[in-house]
Amino acid sequence: QVQLVESGGGLVQAGGSLRVSCVASGLTFNRAAMGWFRQAPGKERAFVAAISGIFSSGTPVANSVKGRFTISRDNAKNTVYLQMDRLTPEDTAVYYCAGRGESYPSPDPAKYDYWGQGTQVTVSS
Repeated sequence: QVQLVESGGGLVQAGGSLRVSCVASGLTFNRAAMGWFRQAPGKERAFVAAISGIFSSGTPVANSVKGRFTISRDNAKNTVYLQMDRLTPEDTAVYYCAGRGESYPSPDPAKYDYWGQGTQVTVSS
């Protein structure tokens, strides 16, 4: 059974930084593309960033967070991270970790097979 468990969300002031983590179990982690998505109240789930597995390459990032957010992974720890810098109130959302059995880092949430429960990130002005 695949499990994705996020942690690291919280409350931060605008301009601050936060790192969220996602630990995966039950899948061949180094092969899996991993992604971060977010959902703000009243809005659809939106792509944030993704990172490839070993059979592909690339780290696509949404334009809205480009230059501020960085995705990375540690295959030895089955963990994917999202470093968020220069946060703004518009970044407030529930952040979801997602994984897929293929290595290509798709920005399409429908391509992901597994999802975490989400972690709340709130940015105050």
